[in-house]
Amino acid sequence: MGVIIGAILFLAVAMGIGRFSFTPILPFMREAEGMSVEKGSWLASANYIGYFIGALWAGFIKNRKGKLVMNAWLCVLSIIAMGVIDHFFVWLFLRLINGITGGLIFVLTSSILLDYLAQHFLTKWSGYVFSGIGIGIALSGILVPYLQQFFAWQGAFIGLGILSGLFICINHFLWRKLENPTLPQSNTVKSEKIWSGFMPWMIFAYGLEGLGYIITGTFLVDMINEIPSLHKYASYAWVFVGIGAIPSAPIWGILMTKFKPILILAIAYILQVIGMLLPVLSQSVIGVMCSALLFGVTFVGIVVLTTSYCRELFPTKSATVVSTLTTYYAFGQIIGPLIAGKLTTYYGTYNSALIFASSVVFFSLCLLLFGKKFTQLKLDAKTSTI
Repeated sequence: MGVIIGAILFLAVAMGIGRFSFTPILPFMREAEGMSVEKGSWLASANYIGYFIGALWAGFIKNRKGKLVMNAWLCVLSIIAMGVIDHFFVWLFLRLINGITGGLIFVLTSSILLDYLAQHFLTKWSGYVFSGIGIGIALSGILVPYLQQFFAWQGAFIGLGILSGLFICINHFLWRKLENPTLPQSNTVKSEKIWSGFMPWMIFAYGLEGLGYIITGTFLVDMINEIPSLHKYASYAWVFVGIGAIPSAPIWGILMTKFKPILILAIAYILQVIGMLLPVLSQSVIGVMCSALLFGVTFVGIVVLTTSYCRELFPTKSATVVSTLTTYYAFGQIIGPLIAGKLTTYYGTYNSALIFASSVVFFSLCLLLFGKKFTQLKLDAKTSTI
């Protein structure tokens, strides 16, 4: 159990805090620094470029535990430095470093834990590991308004960085007996080996999901903050995202064992589209909070469902599968905020960006379902000729 808690803390630091605490801090940064939406989108994309690099890099790492710990501390330092140094181009560099370490931590933690749980016949616990993302998001949503109130937005970064450092120290204790896992020989096979059957469709659909979801993941709080009647509720929305994300991984994991994985994945995609469109259709407290909750429930769920399903297709290649999926997911995320920034600047409202994001996610779902049907028809045709 200690190993699982340690993994939860790693993901809370890298994803929930290091990556997504930028979302509730962004409105305060923009207000204090006079920063435009486009500049905010560049800071977001710098992080996602780093995440892309980290995810790709992780697939070539053999000493997974050693590199994981080192990058966890670099991640903490990059969070604290955001609140210490006041220069836009330095912020871009720090968000890039944070993204690289976040991508490495996510892939390495996921592959280490999935392998560990499989070796100890504990795969039923795999979904709980991803609850760390929701815990980090909820903590940042709760703490940022208070830290900002007393220490400005810089204090929010520093305070969350100190908390992250504490989590890493606890992890050192929890993982002290975990042996440095070695990659199975099959995991070193080139990634092209997994490009067969339904897997390419999953990868491309997952990349589009990354492009669509990240627009809400980056600008949700700032979008609510821009609505005068909802200004005071902006930070609470991010707490709702975290609350939705915490139990979503085990819940979706259980559903996947009882029903067809693609059916459950399709439901998650549909719910995410609905959540994205709610703020466009209803700018009420209930509307935006339901949107936040649905977003939290679905974005972690889609990560868990996709990763788990693809690992079932290639059970001996966890590092390669997770790295490839995360790389395409990250590539989509690089583009998303930049497009959203342009759309918001041109139309003067975030609604255009949300409509675009929901359309991309819906297209991703269509691609997934078409790919599944096409692969099955191709397999049936091949079987009939034998």
